Amino acid sequence: MKALVLVGGFGTRLRPLTLSVPKPLVDFANKPMIVHQIEALKAIGVTEVVLAINYQPEVMLNFLKEFETKLGIKITCSQETEPLGTAGPLALARDKLLDESGEPFFVLNSDVISEYPLKEMIEFHKGHGGEASIMVTKVDEPSKYGVVVMDESSGQVDKFVEKPKLFVGNKINAGIYLLNPSVLDRIELRPTSIEKEVFPKIAAEKKLFAMVLPGFWMDIGQPRDYITGLRLYLDSLRKKSSSKLATGSHIVGNVLVDETAKIGEGCLIGPDVAIGPGCVVEPGVRLSRCTVMRGVRIKKHACISSSIIGWHSTVGQWARVENMTILGEDVHVSDEIYSNGGVVLPHKEIKSSILKPEIVM
Repeated sequence: MKALVLVGGFGTRLRPLTLSVPKPLVDFANKPMIVHQIEALKAIGVTEVVLAINYQPEVMLNFLKEFETKLGIKITCSQETEPLGTAGPLALARDKLLDESGEPFFVLNSDVISEYPLKEMIEFHKGHGGEASIMVTKVDEPSKYGVVVMDESSGQVDKFVEKPKLFVGNKINAGIYLLNPSVLDRIELRPTSIEKEVFPKIAAEKKLFAMVLPGFWMDIGQPRDYITGLRLYLDSLRKKSSSKLATGSHIVGNVLVDETAKIGEGCLIGPDVAIGPGCVVEPGVRLSRCTVMRGVRIKKHACISSSIIGWHSTVGQWARVENMTILGEDVHVSDEIYSNGGVVLPHKEIKSSILKPEIVM
């Protein structure tokens, strides 16, 4: 079986992290976002993953070479020379996706994190006999999204309503599809949207079916949702394989700590924290609802909450970092500094406090 991951563009919403690496390589829960998806695809028997990409393909491919061997799965790129929307990349990668088997293939949006119930999706797809299956997820505020109107019992999709003013349903497209090869015949090689142009036509022929995603779902393409996504992911990890989570008197709630990280005495860590490889957390540090990426040093008695600390950064003694502060790669926060929502570009030194959310160039 094959799969296409829509990698797309520049990841502007996750800057300054995406100034250092393409968005799918930004760490989430101690591994690059896209590796979560590739592992889930590998687990259900996908043998080749095609990345639809228009930005830094060399970086992506070089990086993923090691995962190719580690995971035993073929990873190739289909490079766009111009942005082709969400359907155009399928037409571009047509020859890579088609083979003699005639099997359906997966399409995933690279920003989505979930429990990836792909095995169940294959069963669902075989069961309804239609042309395409999409995952949908229930949300509290459907007016922000495109809503999928469907038959509750059969899953057959009736129509899509983009950002409805009146309530038409609470299920939205979760960005995970399983498509028969015949869907490729419906897509022209031009910038085009699968949600707005391709799916409505399949739905009109009553060949599009939606499966409600069990478990959590989050589009982690922007910082606030990234932090929420980490909480949901760690919650799910607690239920499925809690042995991966840290334990001890200094841990509160769900915390993921890489085995190579060092944590000093008298720290209080959690809930909802990920600490990456090679990090050093000195004594007396307080961490909550945050991600600390590879090679970071947090000095004594610093306090970090609701923030993302980029690779190889340093947070000084008694510093306080909170309210969606995002430090890019190799940022150094001096001792006793306060950051309230600062967004700091890579390779900066912060010597004075950031009192209100702003971008530090």
